[in-house]
Amino acid sequence: MRDHRTRDPKPERDAAASRPAGESSPFWRSLDELAGSDAFLDTLEREFPRQAVPLGEGVDRRRFLQLMGGSLALGGLGACTRQPLETIVPYVRQPEEIVPGKPLYFATAATLGGYATGVLVESHMGRPTKIEGNPQHPASLGATDVLTQASVLDLYDPHRSQAVRHLGRIRTWSAFVDSLATALGAQEGTAGAGLRILTETVTSPTLAAQMDAVRQRFSRARWVQYDPAGRHLARAGARAAFGSWAEVHYDLSRARVILALDCDLLAGEPGSVRYARQFAQWRRVWERREMNRLYAVESTPTPTGTLADHRLRLRPERIEALALALAAEMGLGATPPAGLDRQLGTWARAVAQDLLRHPGESLVVAGEWTSPELHVLAHAMNQRLGNFGSTVHATAPVAAAPSDQIADLAALADDLRQGRVEVLLILGGNPVYDAPADLGFADALRHEEARLRIHYGLVENETSAYCHWHIPATHYLEAWGDARAFDGTVTIQQPLIEPLYGSRSPHELLAIVEGRPGALGYDIVREHWLPQLGSEAAWRRALHEGTVPDTALPAAGAAAGGAVAAAVQRLSERVASPAAEYTLLFRPDPTLWDGRFAGNAWLQECPKPFTKLTWDNALLVSPATARQLGIDEQRTGRNRDRHPMVRVTVGASYLEVPVWITPGQADGAVTLHLGHGRTRGGPVAEGHGFDAYRLRTRQGLWQQRGVSLQPTGEAYALASTQGHFSMENRHLVREATVAEYADNPGFVHAHVHAPDEEMTLYPKWEYAGYAWGMGIDLSSCTGCNACVVACQSENNIAVVGKEQVLAGREMHWLRIDQYFKGPSADEPEGVYNQPVPCMHCETAPCEVVCPVAATVHSDEGLNDMVYNRCVGTRYCSNNCPYKVRRFNFYKFSDWQTESLKLQRNPDVSVRFRGVMEKCTYCVQRINHARIAAGREDRSIADGEIQTACQQACPTGAIVFGDINDASTEVARWKAQPLDYGLLEDVNTRPRTTYMGRIRNPNPELEA
Repeated sequence: MRDHRTRDPKPERDAAASRPAGESSPFWRSLDELAGSDAFLDTLEREFPRQAVPLGEGVDRRRFLQLMGGSLALGGLGACTRQPLETIVPYVRQPEEIVPGKPLYFATAATLGGYATGVLVESHMGRPTKIEGNPQHPASLGATDVLTQASVLDLYDPHRSQAVRHLGRIRTWSAFVDSLATALGAQEGTAGAGLRILTETVTSPTLAAQMDAVRQRFSRARWVQYDPAGRHLARAGARAAFGSWAEVHYDLSRARVILALDCDLLAGEPGSVRYARQFAQWRRVWERREMNRLYAVESTPTPTGTLADHRLRLRPERIEALALALAAEMGLGATPPAGLDRQLGTWARAVAQDLLRHPGESLVVAGEWTSPELHVLAHAMNQRLGNFGSTVHATAPVAAAPSDQIADLAALADDLRQGRVEVLLILGGNPVYDAPADLGFADALRHEEARLRIHYGLVENETSAYCHWHIPATHYLEAWGDARAFDGTVTIQQPLIEPLYGSRSPHELLAIVEGRPGALGYDIVREHWLPQLGSEAAWRRALHEGTVPDTALPAAGAAAGGAVAAAVQRLSERVASPAAEYTLLFRPDPTLWDGRFAGNAWLQECPKPFTKLTWDNALLVSPATARQLGIDEQRTGRNRDRHPMVRVTVGASYLEVPVWITPGQADGAVTLHLGHGRTRGGPVAEGHGFDAYRLRTRQGLWQQRGVSLQPTGEAYALASTQGHFSMENRHLVREATVAEYADNPGFVHAHVHAPDEEMTLYPKWEYAGYAWGMGIDLSSCTGCNACVVACQSENNIAVVGKEQVLAGREMHWLRIDQYFKGPSADEPEGVYNQPVPCMHCETAPCEVVCPVAATVHSDEGLNDMVYNRCVGTRYCSNNCPYKVRRFNFYKFSDWQTESLKLQRNPDVSVRFRGVMEKCTYCVQRINHARIAAGREDRSIADGEIQTACQQACPTGAIVFGDINDASTEVARWKAQPLDYGLLEDVNTRPRTTYMGRIRNPNPELEA
């Protein structure tokens, strides 16, 4: 046990203060660490957080032993807390297809913004508990993203809407049907002139067919689609480029050179899970012997930018100037903007030449939040490079009835104000909260001319408060439906459980408007698809596989050249206009998206990339911008979690929000994420963060120029995990260029002298059978957090709340450490992601100090935790150099709410308070495979076991298996010179090791 009272902290202070510029390591995790601030040094000296009050000075050995003995006794008593009684109710008549303890898997699809991602859902005795990717679906390829992983928790949300309500009072479904039927009957005389239906973006062929039937009955009714984080600007750009509505998607498996213009291609686009998997295949230089190259130009850091070989931080208007210079270099009729600085000119020439050297094997992609003109220019560049049909594919639109959603929503608001709407049916969404502020949608809904306003949704939210009726919606795991993927491939959604609260699907609700009340969702979807599929066998095959064959959309024509000149003209005018002092950028939140996931506790507590913020959003500013505002002072002591607030003013609207200084943010550009500041939607959603929609307008959907920033003098506590569990930054990230790797494949072991494995007091373990191990590829990890939430879902990990995160007590068994490189916070040389689970050390420091043998070594190399032995001394955590053990300080797990009990994995125990938790390599999955292999009298095959983090990872950056078998993938990874372990100098011999980060820089820019 380390004694911090007798250690001289000065050498570590000196080392920490000089580390970023010294020889030890150029990497740092936070601005406090880079500056060697008192707050960071105080944390470094004291292993425990400030809330754990240390012993006073001058405590002698006798008193120390007395206190330790007392704490051990109290810990034993605390560990004997009686757990709640649980009643097991057996089946009266067990279904033939269900074997207790054996999960079943069903194919369906989760949607976001209308786009489907194919998934396989694990079901335990009729309870969906875990989401996995469908390997046969083109949008997932077997992986998932963080939002899809967490979506299963929304099914069991105890704050879901559970009853039909009229003016706040519970009513029956039949009463609602009668009310709606009466209102619709009154509309038949005017052909539905007063009927409006507002939905989110619809890609469902069945729902689109129903809307066609509705418009046949009510020819003057209007259908409006609105998605706050939708592809409004990208669709407008595609329409201008192709002359009609079109969808564009990409094939990164063929792309050798990629230019991302303010685009989070690997984590924020429809199809990003597929793109990330394809991109990562090029990064395994030890297998492929060649590597792609990624250029990222962005205003605010993104997961895609962390893997860029060259990253350039620019304000949006400077990105457009660079795009014009690129177009000029490619001969697209543009001229370089006047006053283009030398850096951008060099970039434009080097990148353009690199792209031109790879015709048909390159890619230029503009982000969803960039202007339509920039999209037109990106399409023109791809056409000039010969990329269409190879790395770029244009198809018919995925969305049904595509249109200008913002204009349509504005027209609806105007109709409401003018009294032209008599019946308004809102199928999903929350426009009162997330519509552009200048529309005044809430005020428009107040007009009493709309005599029947109906809101249909999972929860009672801000919009339902303005409606007469609220109808509880089904979760996608409860209902029949269908949806298209980014390329048009259709998945038929099948339910895995009966609706928990008697809710209805959108198909069943829309059937009332069609004139056939009582129609069931299953019948509606099946009637649509059975004639097209041709037979009952084909229908069942489509359900089983998770895709409907031959439904990918046909290719569209080539980009129209006439739009390029107009786009260049508008971009040139915009670039030449005087630059505003500050530009406000809006982005979907990495975990809450547009706010629809605000009630999901897993996502609220999931640390966001770059900031590691939980339960809040903040205004992201660059260090230079912070200095300009006078708010870059260091925080010390108890104020280290409190951040200065500024007033952000856009026109007549303003919002006071805390500031988070972000390395890699463009100077003069400040970013605020959407989805926070909810006032309705349940206690998890309400009261956290700040509502960015108050500042968002139709003309500034993704950026507002000319905003005013004024410090208020107030401060706000932000709960970030970035500084938690520091390993003191000792050669943790190792990276090199492709050329350096070719010259020295074993560079990861340079300057690190691991002790001789024979020189140890630990017993030497022999493994006659399996020896489990894990490998993690740092060249592929985007830091997207899919693995973190997958681990939480698989292992019944509790959330703790903002207050406990502030105390350093988050419970995640897997964390993603994010490092910045270089001596400058203004211009970091790179950003690096490093997932850190339990290392499962061969010589585990935690095992020898546990007084009750609660942490033990298995005969297959796992560092096991025996929860019912643990008495909570936390000696193991103190002795762990990797800081991967979590102590359950309080009863974090909810033992009372019945719906949450249904979500938990029955193969993993739910821990009570007072025990230590950590990664187990998903030992329950190992045991499932062992039982299956034993029944069939064979060995466990390579790939038969996938840990939850491995299975979820979009880039395939994690592998797991038997390292005793040289033919397994994990053994092949570990045999590479690129493989290394964390803190090798302490001789823990971890079973989890890393592949060093490899970059492929352009020699013309590297200099």
